[in-house]
Amino acid sequence: MPWESADHTAGRSATADRPQASGSGNGRPAGQGTGEGATDDADGGGGDGNGATDDPSTPAPGIDDPSKGGSTPEPDPGPPPAGPALLAPGDNGPQVREVQARLKQIDWFSGDVTDHYGDATAEAVRGFQAKRGFEATGEVDQRTLDRLEEMTTEPTSAELTNTPPAGTGSNTPGPLDPRCQTGRVLCIDKTTRTLRWVVDGDVRKTVDVRFGSAELPTREGEFSVERKSRDHVSSLYDTPMPFAMFFSGGQAVHYSPDFAATGYNGASHGCVNVRDHDAVAWLFDQVALGDRVIIYWS
Repeated sequence: MPWESADHTAGRSATADRPQASGSGNGRPAGQGTGEGATDDADGGGGDGNGATDDPSTPAPGIDDPSKGGSTPEPDPGPPPAGPALLAPGDNGPQVREVQARLKQIDWFSGDVTDHYGDATAEAVRGFQAKRGFEATGEVDQRTLDRLEEMTTEPTSAELTNTPPAGTGSNTPGPLDPRCQTGRVLCIDKTTRTLRWVVDGDVRKTVDVRFGSAELPTREGEFSVERKSRDHVSSLYDTPMPFAMFFSGGQAVHYSPDFAATGYNGASHGCVNVRDHDAVAWLFDQVALGDRVIIYWS
């Protein structure tokens, strides 16, 4: 992928304002961590507990005694500086999508791939760079790209369009979450990308759904339908959201003409998209305010 360096923010130096590596140093991919951030290995200036004294006449361990002709060891220069950025946060385009797909192959990136270089992509790149001993800038330079291409394969069309491999049960419902077994529930499974309308454990309707990207994820957990709007238009994006059933702030289950046209080659802004117009119209008439919404991984 012989890309030319992008002309990023004017006047910015090659190293200014770059985020530092945030990985824990244990090789765990970004986006799949345990919540343990990197910490400074510092004692706060106390003794080392191994018998060393504070006698100034006694050289500290690891420091040469000048009277014996020794010399102070050279400090660790650290990782070599990064080269010019080819891709950086804020960039958009198919090259970003390919980088995400390659990072996903080696478990540094999770979620659907997109054309946008946001926080999740920068975090994945920083983790990959830190693991390789590179300066962890979160920006893709030529060295980072070369190593990434060495470790991965050319992304397939399925990988670039977020299409699950054939034979993995795509859009085949998995087990119902126990919370979906009682009452009236929109039971939404992120693993199988299905929504089921369940009443007292009886599945009345099943439809394919699409979720938000890694940058704008669909929330998970237990919610309830707060309001409904049959001919809703998004006030944030000025796009139609027919048959919207809101369950968490601005996130809603609704019909998506884009999902109907392009399938999983794209993502929502956090909503649960339905591509079957007639099915979601039927659901809209069945679901009442207060009905529960369960979003989970099976």
